[in-house]
Amino acid sequence: MKAYVPDATLFKSSRQFASWLGLAPRAHNSGGKSRSGPISKRGNPALRALLFISGLTLVRQAKAKAHAVDAWLARLVERRPYKVAAIAAANKIARVVWALLSKGGTYRTPTYA
Repeated sequence: MKAYVPDATLFKSSRQFASWLGLAPRAHNSGGKSRSGPISKRGNPALRALLFISGLTLVRQAKAKAHAVDAWLARLVERRPYKVAAIAAANKIARVVWALLSKGGTYRTPTYA
């Protein structure tokens, strides 16, 4: 990830980073109404593919054993299509990566009881 991302501090927020990767929904604004569209698919296709595959893995784990993953993902898998949940998981992974790259530190795996 560090090889592809020039400098994580250039992005103001994690949403901006996820949008740069092409994992955020495209916004359609007109007449005061804001609607989210499909993901933009901009940015580096290799990074987006790796994050998507990681998201697919998390979704597969959520379907098999819901207690082993985050509660929001287990609920999301129940009500959304498989690939939509995978993109949401990839988006969350990208946001965590941005936080680690921009603020430093190490990742601590959350424990689910």
